[in-house]
Amino acid sequence: QRCSKAGAKFDYEKGKWFNHQYMLLKDNMELAATLLPELQAKGIETTQAYVAEVLALVKGRMNFLHEFWANAAYFFQAPQSYDEKTVSKRWKDVSAMQMGELEAILQDDDFSDMAALEAKVAAWCEEKAYGMGVPMNAFRLALVGEGKGPHIFDITRLIGKAETLQRLRRCVEVLG
Repeated sequence: QRCSKAGAKFDYEKGKWFNHQYMLLKDNMELAATLLPELQAKGIETTQAYVAEVLALVKGRMNFLHEFWANAAYFFQAPQSYDEKTVSKRWKDVSAMQMGELEAILQDDDFSDMAALEAKVAAWCEEKAYGMGVPMNAFRLALVGEGKGPHIFDITRLIGKAETLQRLRRCVEVLG
């Protein structure tokens, strides 16, 4: 009497949500072990611990494990190109000059304390009256190649000083 005669319907969106929740509860090291062969197939040499750190930052943006590369490629390789929409919206006339100044600040830091580095960059933005928006969006573009990703200083912490400076210089070369 209380049974429906209609066939069961699968709600794909609800399935995505359940999978997302499952991934959030899953241990990062366990997920990293699953992802390592995929990364090695792409020619990426890395450690399980590093992949786990990256997962901690990006898995909240993923519903499925196969979305990892789309959400985290910039942690493993520098951007080959820059998203045109983001460039037109976020790269301003003053961005190259600001990135040069930012490079000097980053060069003088040892990257041991990201909170202190972030405070130093914020003080620079305030001192120059740039605001945080324009230089930080250009900085994100230099590191990621797009206008997406976790906290910018989490990215710099993981990719390291040398890679951060190299990406910054390349972006200024390419975008001017």
